[in-house]
Amino acid sequence: VHEYAINTVREIAAVGFQPEKTFIFSNMDYMGGAFYRNVLQIANLITFSQAKSAFGFVGESNIGQVHFPSIQAAPALCSTFPGIFGARKDVPCLIPCGIDQDPYFRITRDVTQRLKHPKPSLLHTRFLPALQGSTSKMSSSIDSSAIFMSDTAAQIKNKINRYAFSGGRTSLEEHREFGGNPDVDVAYQYLTYFVEDDKEIEDLAVGYRKGEITSGEMKARCIKVIQEFVAGFQAREKEVTKEQVAQFTDPNFPRVFASLSKK
Repeated sequence: VHEYAINTVREIAAVGFQPEKTFIFSNMDYMGGAFYRNVLQIANLITFSQAKSAFGFVGESNIGQVHFPSIQAAPALCSTFPGIFGARKDVPCLIPCGIDQDPYFRITRDVTQRLKHPKPSLLHTRFLPALQGSTSKMSSSIDSSAIFMSDTAAQIKNKINRYAFSGGRTSLEEHREFGGNPDVDVAYQYLTYFVEDDKEIEDLAVGYRKGEITSGEMKARCIKVIQEFVAGFQAREKEVTKEQVAQFTDPNFPRVFASLSKK
């Protein structure tokens, strides 16, 4: 688990995060002191009935599962990080997360004001669909379900061409006449994540619906974009050093927001 966490730090660095602006911690290494005090206070304010209602706990659920929401909630309180925020309790927290994490922070919002902290705000992110479409699920154990950041350019091309669900028609003639559906086309959906030009995204959707852009052409554009993104990520990841990884996880590393400790 610890090795996996370190690899994740490398990947976060490769995306573009900087240790001067980012602190990444492991619960196993960092939870203690102010962090643990907040965990205990939050745990005292959440009843088992509330936790059961939010997470669907049953008789077979172990006590670690039941207790974990209080651990997940504590970093939303600025007082959990006195090395950054000092004794302040008024710094708000913004949490970008997948919709599956929402129950944790709905409960968090219920208790933070009772602890004299502002309620955290959430930004719900959208999940990338599996290559087979929105009705299927990505899985690390099913290679054909997703593009992995370790994939080669050839693997990316093969996966998208072979497995990406198409919103096109069964024949080219039908597609030219009736057009395709970009709303279910996985190649197009991926492009909406990785192409920043809104005009291009709009033009692709319009052209696809009119039948002017074929499924093969949509996949070809997607392949090029994903190949470039993954190749850039892989190149940056190779440049991340052990020293840089350690800087991200060092609570005493000098950071630009150190001034937040003073109100």
